[in-house]
Amino acid sequence: MTVSGRGTRKSGKNRGRRRFGIVAIVAALLVLVLVLLAIWYLLAGRVPSPVPPTPPGPTTPSAQPADCPDVQVISVPGTWESSIGDDPHNPTANPASLMLNVTRPLQESFSPQRADVYTVPYVAQFSNPIALPPDGQESYNNSRAAGTEATIDVMERRYAECPLTTYVLAGFSQGAVIAGDVAARIGAGDGPVPADLVLGVGLIADGRRDPAAAPTVGPPVAGVGAELALSGLKLPGITMTGPRPGGFGALSDRALQICAPSDGICDAPAEALKVGNWLSSASRLGEYYNNPVHALYNSFVVDGNGTTATQWITNWATEKIEAAPTPAHE
Repeated sequence: MTVSGRGTRKSGKNRGRRRFGIVAIVAALLVLVLVLLAIWYLLAGRVPSPVPPTPPGPTTPSAQPADCPDVQVISVPGTWESSIGDDPHNPTANPASLMLNVTRPLQESFSPQRADVYTVPYVAQFSNPIALPPDGQESYNNSRAAGTEATIDVMERRYAECPLTTYVLAGFSQGAVIAGDVAARIGAGDGPVPADLVLGVGLIADGRRDPAAAPTVGPPVAGVGAELALSGLKLPGITMTGPRPGGFGALSDRALQICAPSDGICDAPAEALKVGNWLSSASRLGEYYNNPVHALYNSFVVDGNGTTATQWITNWATEKIEAAPTPAHE
């Protein structure tokens, strides 16, 4: 009996040690998972705080250098349609880039002296946060931040060199988010150039499309941009930032949007995360899957004349450039 009791006590101690060991292992694994998640979030990137641009100069000269263009066109391509090292005046990163259907006709119609057409080179990626193994792409937050910084940088440099040059901004998809964000900053008075130098802002499939911020060209669109529909949602590297505070400010009368109905990037159900809207929002998922119009803006017709989205933006930009002032040159 004594031996049996000792054996029982030893067995109980062994079981206790095993349970303790299992608990310790589970705790260590949980700590490891939390650490990995924290690293994942940090590496994926967060939406950065806006960096104040260089303040405009105190006076406006009567003339500018002879090599300054009258108009600077800034085009920001969409996801997977650009790269950091691409040539801004002859982009080749993606020969099928939608914005080439706007920039090339403009380059053919105007001399570089009248209109310099600059395509912003940036990473232009959107990593899948749940891809296993990781897809190797840059996150949306980091890509958008890099594109915004590159856009502001080229406009700041141009304005410092050519204070009388005027601007036309245009973008598609992720590029529309970037161009729209820069335009909103300009309209709020803290952008890279004064608002009175911006001739117009044209956005195709803007993920932050707000029907109240600017008119929409083409057929009626009931929804809003995906970043408004999913406002507040945060995934590793993907932050849905909601509407632009104040819209386009001083540029509201010069901004326009094009969005194809059922394009989930710019025509998502309003307040999709609200509990009462879950069912109606879910019913549109099949619509997005079966009608991938986001890739079809070069053939998407926006008026009764058969004008496509890219043709309309090209014609609109052409009119802006033709009507732009011709600054004196030194």
